[in-house]
Amino acid sequence: MSSMDLHRIFDLQYQASRAQVDVPLLVRRERLLRLQKMLDENGPALAAAVQADFGMRSARVTELLDLLLLRQQLKHTLRNLARWSGRQRVRTPLMLQPGKAWIERQPLGVVGIISPWNYPVQLALAPAITALAAGNRVMLKPSELTPHTSSQLASLVSQFFAPEEFCVIEGDVGVATQFSGLQFDHLLFTGSTSVGRRVAQAAAAHLTPTTLELGGKSPCIVAADCNLREVALKIAHGKLVNAGQTCIAPDFVLLPRGREAEFADAFMEAVRKLYPRISGNPDYTSILTKRHLARLKQMLRQAQGLGAQVHWMQEGAAAQPDEGAETQAMAWGDSVERQMAPALVFGATGEMQLMQEEIFGPILPVISYERMDDVIKAINASPRPLALYWFGQDERVRDAVLSRTVSGGVCVNDTLLHVAHENLPFGGVGESGWGAYHAEQGFLRFTHQKAVFVQSRWSATSLMYPPYGARFDRMMEWIRRWL
Repeated sequence: MSSMDLHRIFDLQYQASRAQVDVPLLVRRERLLRLQKMLDENGPALAAAVQADFGMRSARVTELLDLLLLRQQLKHTLRNLARWSGRQRVRTPLMLQPGKAWIERQPLGVVGIISPWNYPVQLALAPAITALAAGNRVMLKPSELTPHTSSQLASLVSQFFAPEEFCVIEGDVGVATQFSGLQFDHLLFTGSTSVGRRVAQAAAAHLTPTTLELGGKSPCIVAADCNLREVALKIAHGKLVNAGQTCIAPDFVLLPRGREAEFADAFMEAVRKLYPRISGNPDYTSILTKRHLARLKQMLRQAQGLGAQVHWMQEGAAAQPDEGAETQAMAWGDSVERQMAPALVFGATGEMQLMQEEIFGPILPVISYERMDDVIKAINASPRPLALYWFGQDERVRDAVLSRTVSGGVCVNDTLLHVAHENLPFGGVGESGWGAYHAEQGFLRFTHQKAVFVQSRWSATSLMYPPYGARFDRMMEWIRRWL
């Protein structure tokens, strides 16, 4: 898309948002119902597009991880939209009575969304649902790394929405850069921290408020009282769904020292239960591209070179880090070759790339600890994560971890599920991002809350006008007694 076309569409939405500042509830509901209809009628087509982009990602995975969450979000939003959108009465302090006040919830105007490739339907449409519910116009720039999905979204959205309501902008990194520099009323970006910094800088030129969901290294803490077989299954599922290409996937495990072999055996058992085979298994998603796969292999080669021990969760997979021995590991087809076998890494240190960057793949470092205090100190010494996972039975230890650490969200005795809770906000903190766009908190993120105070015909505040004197002193004394 040319720069001229991009600005033309933005101007179209901008003018429409200013011409209709107040978007009636019925209009908002009708837009959401159109989006719901789009998903209901075109779920298989969207799943096929995602499959084409990944090479191996079954329609069932997309139904679970993308479409199901969107359907749940739409249902929840439609059920609560009237309450969220309505005038919010607030109590008036005594000194301002008998005046009255309320908060008027208004659309911001035009919301820009830059979505990532890993959940290319859900992470594109989830913020769009919330922004449309709040009465905004929406411009969506999906990832250029999932071109089939982006094209399908563009085609479908154009069938169900006028361009001044909701449109999809396709294009490469250059288009995304221009997109982030538009004068949006709000800009939401989901992706890496490094790109998020550039998006925030571009938005700052227009003082555009942003919501950034940036991921990070989400720790998974295993307490000493855990049943490792039960814990390993939940960790394996959270780590390996979508082959680890999840912003809130457990990025490393903190394990009581001395239980390393037990955890490795339990994790191997869990992997075999979830994915009896890796190569050719339609339930196990491919790494998106060969470039992404090469990065993961480089991480492992570097870790091994610095003394880490890699435990592959599939026989023969140890040859994978060696480019020359790939054909010995398994007979990979064109897309199956990117189905990377899971690996545990023991002995990882801070100088290793896999402990410095978000992994975004099926590699799981396991770090041993002696005391929970050491775990808390280590987490607090690192950038604040998007998610934190805690497994254990002692509520006092759990509460100590929760109160002494800061993360975007927490899931206790499981992984990932907090993101599916329809009444919980979802977002990061610090380097893992800022702002939330789920539930009512997300609705408010895309809403201007305008303060309104209505003065009565008679007001005691006139007694506080100058000239000041004895009457003013008596009034102030009376107010102080009632405060």
